Amino acid sequence: MINLSATGLAGQKSASLNRFAQLFLLVALLSLNLSTNAQTSSAGLPRSTPEGQGISSASLQTFIDAADQQIDAMHSVMIIRHGHIVAEGYWSPYDAETRHALYSLTKSFTSTAIGLAVAEGKLSIDDLVLPLFPEDAPSSPGVNLRALRIRDLLSMSTGQHSEASNRAGDHWTKNFLAHPFEHKPGTFFLYNTPSSHMLSAIIQKKTGQPLIEYLRPRLFTPLGINDPVWGTSPQGVSSGGWGLKLRTREIGRFGQLYLQRGKWQGKQLVPESWVATATSRQVSNGSNPASDWEQGYGYQFWRTRNGFYRGDGAFGQYCVVMPEHDAVLIITSGVRNMQAVLDLVWEKLLPTFQAKALPADRKNHELLTQRLASLRVKKPTGARAPGRSDLLGRQYDISTSFQKFESLRLDQVGDETVLTIKQGGAEKRILIGAEGWSRGELVWGEFPKQPVASSGAWTAPDTYQARVCFVEEPFILDLTLKFTGDEVDFDAALNVSFSPLRQPTLKGRVKP
Repeated sequence: MINLSATGLAGQKSASLNRFAQLFLLVALLSLNLSTNAQTSSAGLPRSTPEGQGISSASLQTFIDAADQQIDAMHSVMIIRHGHIVAEGYWSPYDAETRHALYSLTKSFTSTAIGLAVAEGKLSIDDLVLPLFPEDAPSSPGVNLRALRIRDLLSMSTGQHSEASNRAGDHWTKNFLAHPFEHKPGTFFLYNTPSSHMLSAIIQKKTGQPLIEYLRPRLFTPLGINDPVWGTSPQGVSSGGWGLKLRTREIGRFGQLYLQRGKWQGKQLVPESWVATATSRQVSNGSNPASDWEQGYGYQFWRTRNGFYRGDGAFGQYCVVMPEHDAVLIITSGVRNMQAVLDLVWEKLLPTFQAKALPADRKNHELLTQRLASLRVKKPTGARAPGRSDLLGRQYDISTSFQKFESLRLDQVGDETVLTIKQGGAEKRILIGAEGWSRGELVWGEFPKQPVASSGAWTAPDTYQARVCFVEEPFILDLTLKFTGDEVDFDAALNVSFSPLRQPTLKGRVKP
């Protein structure tokens, strides 16, 4: 109570005003904090112990251990159960704040845009495709192309027997429409990334906005995805079949949105009918009961074994939605055998889901937490220095002309090794950590400049090995330099690639 009696009025009034100011400041800060927390929670998902959502921490650790041991290029994993994140881990140098390329998981976002445009009355999936692109149409379109509808693009049943070219300098829409349509649309399944790009081109035609901008207020912003990155075609159209980069948590929110039948924070973002249709089997794509790529295909979503569905992308990017278990699984990785990852999920993770909450298990939950925090990409181990000091600081001229390599040199700068490569008249420097990962950027082969993290060691007195992780991509580059006298053999190999994994051994000799 504020006392304003005449006795001691000045001092008490001053003290009272100070208390009032402190109270006002406290309330203001509390209000700001509550507002900030509300914004954070509206964009994210709450967390829980696994036991609180019917999964044992010990069984989750078994799954994580198996993934770490059996899958050599895991980048991240997130498990959501009953709307709560129960496990989240990153294999360093990959982390929660760096976006990761989705590759064909992008297609599921493109499908979502089509569903939204249908709901807004901007198009129908029964609309014919060819009349939308009169300027790009071939001079004499065949009967099958003339019959092509948007639904055929969605279900990968365009009638084409092979994919059209989508190279950097091509006109992607013209190439697709000019490519042969050997089958009647709707009768022949072919996984066809250019057909997904046509969906993006249709969105831009019908809405006047690139796909990324159309989705921004309707999907990305409500899900707390404020800075998505999405590549484009040479014509400035968002790449409908690939090109999107998001963080693991953001992919998780997208999966949870679909699990909740298109509803987020009490608002229906995507029509429930579209979620049901897009994730249902729309076309047959094989009959092998052991393959998760032959369980049927929806509208840019795959059906899986066990009655689930997923979006996925090349080299192991997964968003698996398991309605029966009220669960979502997100994995980013760089693997050659994508089926092996799902096999591990069905074997090790799926049996852990229980119908009711389990008793608290503080010990195993702490062990799981520690395990998730300690995940690391395997890197070279060995000495910091070579067996011969003269191997450092010398330039080795490359004798072959492969990809215009000219020379290389190793230097030691503090705790880092610096590999300098001259290629096509330009120098590229790779900073390589000894104990940990050094960050930088690198242009390599067909890749544009990308952020990388590198670590290396002298695995033998005359052999230096480095591992370079393209942290926004599935790709990991392993470099080996083996020195003999005044010569060096230089080898480079990728874990995964659309082109050959390994370059030929390059021979270098000390510059006279």
